[in-house]
Amino acid sequence: MNIKHLEHLLVLADTGSFSRAAEKLFITQSALSRSIQSLEEDLGSRVLDRIGKRNELTPLGLDVVSRARHIVRDASELRHSAQLLKEGGRGSISVGLGSGPAALLMVPLMCSAAAQPGLRVAITQGPVELQIQQLRSRELDAMVVDMRRVIPGADLNIESLVELKAGFVARAQHPLGRKRSVSLAEVLRYPVACTPLSDEVARSLVDQYGLQANPSEMVTLRCDDVNGLLATVAQTDAIFLGVTAAARDGLQDGSLVELPMKPSLRATARFAYVTLAGRTEAPAMAYLRQFLREHLHE
Repeated sequence: MNIKHLEHLLVLADTGSFSRAAEKLFITQSALSRSIQSLEEDLGSRVLDRIGKRNELTPLGLDVVSRARHIVRDASELRHSAQLLKEGGRGSISVGLGSGPAALLMVPLMCSAAAQPGLRVAITQGPVELQIQQLRSRELDAMVVDMRRVIPGADLNIESLVELKAGFVARAQHPLGRKRSVSLAEVLRYPVACTPLSDEVARSLVDQYGLQANPSEMVTLRCDDVNGLLATVAQTDAIFLGVTAAARDGLQDGSLVELPMKPSLRATARFAYVTLAGRTEAPAMAYLRQFLREHLHE
C-alpha cells in the first residue's frame, strides 16, 4: 500500500471534491483518480462512491480515512526525524509568536539566535487561530502565544510559561501622566490602543469596571503589533492597554508611564508554549526552551 495514495484520499475526504483536492495536491484530476483506483485495487474494495457530482466515502472508506490519518502522520514524523539526523547540529526551527510575546521576544530571540552557530530560526506573527493551523500543518514547530486564546485539543501540548501583569500606559507628557489616581472614565476620554483580547480577559474587565470596559466599545485602536501600538502611544494621547513588560524600555527611560488606575487593574496575560503532540522535536527546540525560561524570567 502506497503512503501517497493514503495522503491523496485524506485530501479528497477533507475537500470533498476531486478538482479541489487535485488543486491542493498540485496534480491533475486524472492522476488523483488513478491514485484512488490503485488504493481500491490494493484494498480489494471501493473506498469512494461517486454519486453524480458528489463523492461519498463508503463504510470501508471511512475506516481507511480514520486509520490513514495516524499512518500518514507517523510517516511524516519518520521523514522529519530522518531530516533532523541528516542536518546534524542544531538545524532549524520555525516559531510563531503572538502579539504580546512578539513584543517581548522577537528582537532578543533573533539576537540570541544570531550568536548560535549552525542554528536557523524563522519567526512568524499572525492571529493565534492561523498559527494553530500552521502548527497542525507542520509549518511551525512551536508557538508562544496568549494561553487564553488557545482552544485545548488532544493534538496540542500547551505549557504555561509566565503570567505578566497588565496595565494602562501613556506617554510621560500625557494629560493624565502626573495624576496620583486615574479612573476608567478619565481614560475613556482618550483613544485606547490594544491587541485583540480573549473573552476571558474581556469578561474580567467588565466585571471590574462595568460595561464601559467592554473591549468592543472601549478599544479604538486595535492591531496585533504591540510595538506599533506603543509607538503610537509615545507620539499621541492614545493610551495602551496591555502587558506592561512590553513597554519596559519606555517605562525605564521615563518616556512612558503606567497610569495609577483606581481601582487597580487586575487583568494579566498568561503566555503558553504550544507544540504538536507526538511530533519529534528538532535539537534546536532545547535551545528555544532554555531561551524562553531565561528571558521570560528576567
